[in-house]
Amino acid sequence: MPTKYDPQSIEQGRYDWWLKGEFFKAQPESGKQPYSIVIPPPNVTGKLHLGHAWDTTLQDILIRMKRMQGYDALWLPGMDHAGIATQAKVEAKLREEGVSRYDIGREKFLEKTWQWKEEYAGTIRRQWAKLGLALDYSRERFTLDEGLSDAVKEVFVRLYEKGLIYRGKRIINWDPQAKTALSDIEVIYKDIEGAFYHMEYPLADGSGKLEIATTRPETMLGDTGIAVNPKDERYAHLVGKTAILPIVGRELPIVADDYVDMEFGTGVVKMTPAHDPNDFEVGNRHNLERIIVMNEDGTMNENAGKYQGMDRFECRKQIVKDLQEMGVLIRIEPYMHSVGHSERTGVVVEPYLSAQWFVKMEPLAKAALALQQKETEKVNFVPNRFENTYSRWMENVHDWCISRQLWWGHQIPAWYHKETGEIYVGKEAPADEENWTRDEDVLDTWFSSALWPFSTMGWPDTEATDFKRYYPTDTLVTAYDIIFFWVSRMIFQGLEFTGERPFKDVLIHGLVRDGEGRKMSKSLGNGVDPMDVIEKYGADSLRYFLATGSSPGQDLRYTTEKVEAVWNFANKIWNASRFALMNMDGLKYDEIDLSGEKSVADKWILTRLNETIEEVTRLADKYEFGEVGRHLHNFIWDDFCDWYIEMAKLPLYGEDEAAKKTTRSVLAYVLDNTMRLLHPLMPFVTEEIWQNLPHDGVSITQASWPVVKQEYIFDQQSQDMKLLMDIIRAVRNIRAEVNTPMSKKVPMYISAKDQATLAVLEANKAYIEKFCNPETLTLGENSQPTVKTMSAVVSGAELFLPLEGLIDVKAEIERLTHELEKWDKEVKRVQGKLSNERFVSKAPEAVVATERAKEADYLEKFATVEKRITELKNM
Repeated sequence: MPTKYDPQSIEQGRYDWWLKGEFFKAQPESGKQPYSIVIPPPNVTGKLHLGHAWDTTLQDILIRMKRMQGYDALWLPGMDHAGIATQAKVEAKLREEGVSRYDIGREKFLEKTWQWKEEYAGTIRRQWAKLGLALDYSRERFTLDEGLSDAVKEVFVRLYEKGLIYRGKRIINWDPQAKTALSDIEVIYKDIEGAFYHMEYPLADGSGKLEIATTRPETMLGDTGIAVNPKDERYAHLVGKTAILPIVGRELPIVADDYVDMEFGTGVVKMTPAHDPNDFEVGNRHNLERIIVMNEDGTMNENAGKYQGMDRFECRKQIVKDLQEMGVLIRIEPYMHSVGHSERTGVVVEPYLSAQWFVKMEPLAKAALALQQKETEKVNFVPNRFENTYSRWMENVHDWCISRQLWWGHQIPAWYHKETGEIYVGKEAPADEENWTRDEDVLDTWFSSALWPFSTMGWPDTEATDFKRYYPTDTLVTAYDIIFFWVSRMIFQGLEFTGERPFKDVLIHGLVRDGEGRKMSKSLGNGVDPMDVIEKYGADSLRYFLATGSSPGQDLRYTTEKVEAVWNFANKIWNASRFALMNMDGLKYDEIDLSGEKSVADKWILTRLNETIEEVTRLADKYEFGEVGRHLHNFIWDDFCDWYIEMAKLPLYGEDEAAKKTTRSVLAYVLDNTMRLLHPLMPFVTEEIWQNLPHDGVSITQASWPVVKQEYIFDQQSQDMKLLMDIIRAVRNIRAEVNTPMSKKVPMYISAKDQATLAVLEANKAYIEKFCNPETLTLGENSQPTVKTMSAVVSGAELFLPLEGLIDVKAEIERLTHELEKWDKEVKRVQGKLSNERFVSKAPEAVVATERAKEADYLEKFATVEKRITELKNM
């Protein structure tokens, strides 16, 4: 191994080696238990961001771990055509060339979009490679590929035949820039400063006027009625009469409808059925005319009269001006209100009457909610609080507008008869196709994405090998902001077409934010390209940070300092591994022998390894990767590097050949298992180290996951080691307090509380002498020097360092007083717990026993420190 840890040289070429070895391919014929994940398909609109890196890192950890645990692990890759987003990008590129999609036509436009897809798909694959993702590329899918297109048509036709897809004229969200319909969840609401424009509508019989307020004066040109509440006594006498629409002069019938809120505004509401969803419903109940006054691009149409051709917001200004000149604008009242904006283009969304295709959501949502009541069949949300988020949305879901006025996407499989207007829906065109015209619209991107877990597996062929073996999938990993868009739709479509949940667990993570907690965005200029981070610190450092930087469901704050800290951790692992390898003396895998006599340090590190295996496996199964990282970091940095390697130097540099052999075996065994535990989080550096270690396979990706081995758990020796470590730490602390370096030899006394403890100290005297550097070491039972000393209390013993001339008795008493206060607090805390009858009666026996042991230990330490203070005061 090179002397310096250089992630770039380590990572270069390794991914290609993995792919060449086909280590990531699923093995359906293996007979192993299957485990599957489908990647949330990134949009082919550009490069992957940090959120993608986080999302895929978590999946990669799971798939690598499960493969090592003996599963036939499939991680299926793929990408999404992303209708609106991709078309917008390609259209922007065309604008730079001075042409529009209409200039080149649909066929040529789609050709250019496929070229775009190929270019950006290549970019995404290169980024996946940089991250080291263990994807089975032999099964890669695209939401517009032939198989998925077949699945989309099958689903559309079945839902249509079942009466769950219908075509109708309704108010939808309209994006005037993209000139397409949007579903409700593709609309982002922003609070903006607007106004209430109060105006007068005169009654047609000349008997008075009605005050009406609106935030969108431009839509008044499409008014076809006025509504009041039937219980509102102020206006009961007006119901059935008509009022005159200012500027236009149209007579508007006054109707009574419960929709009107008597307490809001004047209690009189103008009705614009073609430009407001609530007005549309009221209009249906009262047979009000629907007049569309806007074009698809947001300009006013021929029904807007003299305002025809004006932009909707310019029209608003002009109408307000004209109303003022007519004397019918009473006042303008500033008003902060929530306005819908297109998620993709950012423009203000227009409620717009349009003929569209819809999915009838009530029966689908009902079935999906019922599924969550079945404990063994439900989708498990992690953290489970997000199930409430999902359920609330499903309980209040509206019919889903699925048609989009785009060219890039799945063209709707519907045809209209040229003469009769009859609608035909089918997977193939009608036999007499020349008499039919196909619907030009395409389906919402989320329609095909909703089928992703089963369409990628070969459905609608229910006998397809992958569908039968890997569906339902095991875990979906995604961010909380996509629960409505994608997770919910996959669940109800999966249930409808396969009769099963599409995945067992949904692991929800948060969003990546900057160090100040702000969302990353182009406008703030705080975005971070994961490829730049990898270039500087390596993929392992980025992955480990992303995986361990937060708990499930929480947002993650990105800082360079945290990634750099992980790089330091990787460097520590590298240096420790180099030391171990340099001292293995050519040890081969089949020569690793742990049967020899082991030191207390050997037994302790093997015990700690087993404890770490148990905790890491348990926490990873619960998706607690932050805690997984904490346990691994503590074990590797503190236990293995800072303690065991230092203690291993005694036998390695000594003359006892048997001890050397055992120590080399322990080093090799512990390092091998540690690399396996760490591999899913840091695949590159662990593969490199493992290849240099004595190993039993071709790649660590194929190595078995470590399991707890009872024969390597030594509870007593672990306690003994803890005593030694406490003594060494205490000596270092004392020396630091009086500014006495470790290189300076001083006398040292240790008083054991009993013969058993004294025997441990005697047996491990070499460690104390090595790491405490005493001039003389005196071990005894219940004994101490009479000279002035610095002292420390550890479990089972007390140690003294006579530092004549260096010790400040007053300061030492003060220090011990603080220590006494600490033990007093600990005693009170544990006694408080043990005096709680509910805790003692309900907690497991082992937990209560642990607390009682703590009480005894703390009481002993308190008494020892108290005794020492008294002695110092009497000196």
